[in-house]
Amino acid sequence: MTVAGASASDRGVLALEAVRALDRAAAKGVLHPNNAARRKARLMRQAAKLAVAPPAAVGKGKKAAPARAAAPAKAPAKKK
Repeated sequence: MTVAGASASDRGVLALEAVRALDRAAAKGVLHPNNAARRKARLMRQAAKLAVAPPAAVGKGKKAAPARAAAPAKAPAKKK
């Protein structure tokens, strides 16, 4: 199962399982504790992005993005 295709509650369960697995690996010495902590932080950051992000438009390319407003042009400097 992919995390992106899972429901919000399933994502929480998957993240909890992953955190537990990382903690076990660190406790057994398979991973350095700092490495496990870094991976957990990255996992939680991605989970937070999925929780906040609006659903992606399906089948749309770059043209679907809203146009950015152009910055106003600066007036030329006056010569003295």
